Order: sequence, then C-alpha cells, then structure tokens
Amino acid sequence: MPIFSYTFRDANGGLQKGTADAESEDVLRRRFEEQGFTITELTMIKSKSPKSKTYGKVKLTNLSVFCRQFSTMVDAGVSLVRCLDVLGHQTQDAKLKKILIDIGERVESGESLSRAMQRHPKSFNNLFIGLIKAGEIGGVLEESLQRLSHFLEKDVELRRKVKSAMTYPVLVLIMSTGIVIFLVSWFVPQWADILKDLGLKSDDLPAPTKFLIDVSNVIKYYWWMVMICTTIFIFAYRLFVSTRFGRRVADRIRLKIPVFGKLHHKICMSRFSRTMGTLLTSGVPILQAMETVAGTVGNTIMADAILEARARIREGDRIGDPLEASRLFPPMVVHMIGVGEESGSLDFMLQKIADFYENEVEATLASLTAAIEPIMIVGLGFVVGFIVISMFLPLVDVISKLSSGGGDDK
Repeated sequence: MPIFSYTFRDANGGLQKGTADAESEDVLRRRFEEQGFTITELTMIKSKSPKSKTYGKVKLTNLSVFCRQFSTMVDAGVSLVRCLDVLGHQTQDAKLKKILIDIGERVESGESLSRAMQRHPKSFNNLFIGLIKAGEIGGVLEESLQRLSHFLEKDVELRRKVKSAMTYPVLVLIMSTGIVIFLVSWFVPQWADILKDLGLKSDDLPAPTKFLIDVSNVIKYYWWMVMICTTIFIFAYRLFVSTRFGRRVADRIRLKIPVFGKLHHKICMSRFSRTMGTLLTSGVPILQAMETVAGTVGNTIMADAILEARARIREGDRIGDPLEASRLFPPMVVHMIGVGEESGSLDFMLQKIADFYENEVEATLASLTAAIEPIMIVGLGFVVGFIVISMFLPLVDVISKLSSGGGDDK
C-alpha cells in the first residue's frame, strides 16, 4: 500500500506533519476531512510498504471457513499468533497458507491484525478490513469474525445460486453453437458441391441459400479472420471498461438491459443492504460504512449514488432522502431505511431488506431458468430449420422445372 507524507492545519491553525499509508490520495484526504482537517501538502514517499508480498486472491468459500474457525479459536481464548499459526498449517489453500503465515509474523512483531491484513488487498477487501478494525477497537473481534463469516456465507450462497441457474442455459448454448457450426462448416459445403454437380450456378440459387453458402465459406476459409476480429473486440471492450467512463457506461447498460438488468439491480441491492447492515451491526461509523459499501456494491452508478448520499449525510441530511433522489433505490427500501433510522434499528432493517432481495433474486433466477430453456430450444430449431429449408429450396426449383418441362413434352 502506498505511503504518503502529509501536512495539515490543526484547530489552532498550526501546521502538523506526518506519514500514513492509504489506498490513494483521495482516500487519505477524505480520512482527514472527516476529522475536520484539510491537507495542505501531500506527497507519496513509497509506492509499496516494505516486505509486502502478494499471493493472489483467495476463494470466498475458504475465507468464510477461515473466519468461522478463527472466531471459534479467539472466543476460546487462544492468542492471535497461535490462531494464525494453527489455521495457516491446517488450511488446504496454498495461497491462504502463505498469507496467514505472513500475517502471523507481522502480528507477532507488533503490528495490528487489521493492518497486517491490509497488506493483502487482493484477498481482504475494505469490508473485511473495516469489520476486523471495528472488532479490534471494540474488543469484540470474535463477534466481528462471526458476522464476517455469516456475510461471506450469504455472498457465496448468492453467487452459487446465480451460477447454478445459469449453468444449464450456458451448456445448451454451447451445444447449440457447436451443432450450428458443424452444420455450416461441414454439411453446407457438401450440399453446395451436390448443387454444383446438378448444374446449378450461384446466380440461380435463392437468396437464403446464397447467404448460407457465403456464411459457410467465411467460417471454412476465413475462420482465422473471425478469431482475430473476436479477439480484438474482446480486448477493446476490456480496455474500454477499464476506464472510469467506460465502466460507468457498461454498468448503466447492465442496469437497463431487459430482464437481466432487473436481476443485476436486485443483486446490487442485496449486496448493499447486507454489507451496510453487517458494518453497522459491528459498530462501524455510518460514513465509513457507506464508503466501504460503495466499493463493494458491484456497480459504479449505484456506488456514485451511495457516495453522494454519504456527502449529504455529512452535511446533516437523513440517509433516505439522497437515496430516494438517485432513483436507484425503490420506495420500499427508502421507507424501511427511514423507519430504521428513526427507530434506531437501521442495521436490523438493512438485514431484512437483504433477506427480501435475496429471495427476489432466487425467484427471478428460477423464472428465468424456466423461460430460457424453451426459448433456446425454439431458437435452435429456427436456425436448423433455416439451414435445412435454405439448402432444399434449389431442389424444389429443379423439381418444379423438371415437372413443367415434362408437361411441355407431352
């Protein structure tokens, strides 16, 4: 993580200097602004902390099991260093093993657990670090780990439901594509040779047959060009979405796509509610919680709306009003957040909203799966039917000409 040297004015107007590590300059500036200070000078000293190593990303399932076991051991009174040592040796994940050994060494040398985990941003995101830090400050690390494990289990379950619902349609799509490519690249050229042997020229063929033969020739003789164009398109798309503008355009389209846009919106709402509720339950301040949620919601358009709401809250507004103004949060969500804010049970309301949207996602996935199957079968039948009809149309013309010619001879 980068280390910055900063200078700011304190409440008496004096200049104070120091160093701190942060993800970026904007994050460090916001951190000081929340405390009422304004940084006057900011310079990056080092791009990385010393001895920082990266071991890749750990699967959410393994992290969930780690949190559950870690919580149990901490609750039993085992020291942090001993917990990390035992969990590091018993885990089957090679990446997680190396990470836990590194964290254990740092904790043993006097570094806090949250700061040690912060050295591995690919495996421990801002939500993870925020909950661990809140548990350390409040002296309830085992409770924070339990909540974190519960959150990860819910997240893994939601991802599993989406993947399992899409597995069958994807397999059908792959098989359908393979069948169509086989017909177009092998069957159509064979049939085209038969039509040539019958004396049919290209100009004499019907338009659908010409189109099908042209497609077959492209796939058979220019497949390398198709592959190159496809690769260029994928690379250009990834390059485009890697920019902030491109990401915003892609995320806005994802919200507007018919049927699937509503599903993506429900998934984002579920993630927002679950993450926000978990952070508030763990004692994380609402401003810090909203900043963390904005980075984990999974859509930049919704993230901007959350950050805008955070700025309005810092100025004294209620949380529901800016969320409602964004038009991305349904009235039911805004109303329940408002009730939770008034009654002091905002975290409980957010968990209820998350449960509701997870059930909505499950129901939507079930209906989509039931609808996609017949649509894909009908689509495959249409394509195969078009191929068969296009290839037999010239024979119909030949037969009709022969029949008419035979009638004239009589």
